[in-house]
Amino acid sequence: MKLKLILLKSGELIITEIEEMVIGEDETEKTIGYFFNKPCLVNMSKPSISTSDDTTTKFKIILAPWIALAKDGLIPVPLDWVVTMVDPVDQLSDMYINDVINYKKKNDQTTSVTEQPDSGISD
Repeated sequence: MKLKLILLKSGELIITEIEEMVIGEDETEKTIGYFFNKPCLVNMSKPSISTSDDTTTKFKIILAPWIALAKDGLIPVPLDWVVTMVDPVDQLSDMYINDVINYKKKNDQTTSVTEQPDSGISD
């Protein structure tokens, strides 16, 4: 599975491990959607811009389970609901892997809310 940052038609920003949902075989294979594994909603505070010579912009990032009450961690999403998907910046990837993937492995829990006060993610 690949880790992606996805913008949905609803405006939600999701970070998740993703796998294509396909029908058909070989030449007739067609992607009809995606499976999101352990998806989290990415919430960002308004950026704070440093007043020193440093031109970086910092965000407060909060990850919260997307569809938190789902019994299964693998959620199907139709293709037409995905606006775009990109590779997340390294800091966000690390946060997701450490706080969601590894946390669930350690604690075997189905829900998790993670808050990181100053992610240092820059424009």
